[in-house]
Amino acid sequence: MSIAESKLDEGILRLSLVGKVDSGNAAQAEQELNALRAEHPEAAVVLDFDKLQYISSAGLRVILRLRKERPELKIVNVSSEVYEVLDMTGFTEMLPVEKAYRRLSVEGCEVIGRGANGEVYRLDPDTIIKVYLNPDSLPDIQRERELARRAFVLGVPTAIPYDVVRVGEGYGSVFELLNAKSLAKLIAAEPEKLDEYVKISVDLLKTIHGTELKPGEIPDMKAVALGWAQWLKDWLPADQSDKLIRFIQAVPEDNHMLHGDYHIKNVMMQNGEALLIDMDTLCMGHPVFEFASIYLAYQGFSEVDHGEIQRFLGIPFETGAAIWDKTLRLYFGTDDQAVLDAFADKARLIGYARLLRRTLRRERDTEKGQAVIENCRKQIAALLDRIDVDNVTF
Repeated sequence: MSIAESKLDEGILRLSLVGKVDSGNAAQAEQELNALRAEHPEAAVVLDFDKLQYISSAGLRVILRLRKERPELKIVNVSSEVYEVLDMTGFTEMLPVEKAYRRLSVEGCEVIGRGANGEVYRLDPDTIIKVYLNPDSLPDIQRERELARRAFVLGVPTAIPYDVVRVGEGYGSVFELLNAKSLAKLIAAEPEKLDEYVKISVDLLKTIHGTELKPGEIPDMKAVALGWAQWLKDWLPADQSDKLIRFIQAVPEDNHMLHGDYHIKNVMMQNGEALLIDMDTLCMGHPVFEFASIYLAYQGFSEVDHGEIQRFLGIPFETGAAIWDKTLRLYFGTDDQAVLDAFADKARLIGYARLLRRTLRRERDTEKGQAVIENCRKQIAALLDRIDVDNVTF
């Protein structure tokens, strides 16, 4: 039975020891490790102890010999028991040793948010956890932590993760949000206060959009949206594809912050303060890109199936329509319907392009997916007929 495994990722060979390594199988472990290394002689080596339960002095000597050949060697995902052995024998002073992440379960926990990259659960009254869908998400977690930190430093009220944990085969970020409730939950419980909660949402949105960044400091949403439009070349008539690309190219460059996935489940109320969560989509650009995603959250995702918004945000489709309308009026400070409709058309066009690409990639073989694709194509065609892309203003 093999006691060594390997995985190569971006030039790093991750070698894993499984079970127990002692005097009875240390020679076998060394032989297997050397054989796996020989398959990728140029790769940097990391020892992963996530599946290692016990190691004896014979196993430690195997690691010493490996380190003599590979001075850059480090050990990761070490359990408390194995770490104690490594610490007591001086290994923690000889080479980098990283403890394993503590494990948490979200079984039975309330889902308070769901996005493209993960789900957010409430662990207890004080704590929430975002569980990432990608099992190899550590770089994504580090990126989101850095984005959240930048936003916080720049004055955007946001929850900052204080711990990274293992959840099943994946990872999660833990946040302390004492007795916090999302705007989605508050609106569902107190629909008569809809105007009050929409104002809180818009005030926070203006704070985000009022935060200026340096060019290149975080992702540029215009470049991302152009990527969507380029991808759709094979799925739209040539004239529509060309007009869509020209329309996005016409959006002014803008270095102000965008959340990228702004809706009432990503705004938490804590002691009267609105806090932003789910920061992995943080970017910069013109507000039209933000409103494209806002439209999808409150209307676009649920146009074919009105029950979708109930499952996603916990509110009826009609309430989503009201939030979209009120958000536009409060944000722009006008009731001029022509002005609001003109901006809404631009945001909706970008939103439908995003939704069309997303559905083509994920659900085009399903009945619901086909209905969404047909609706997106119809809406994109109608919007491109209304918008003069060569003379559009923002």
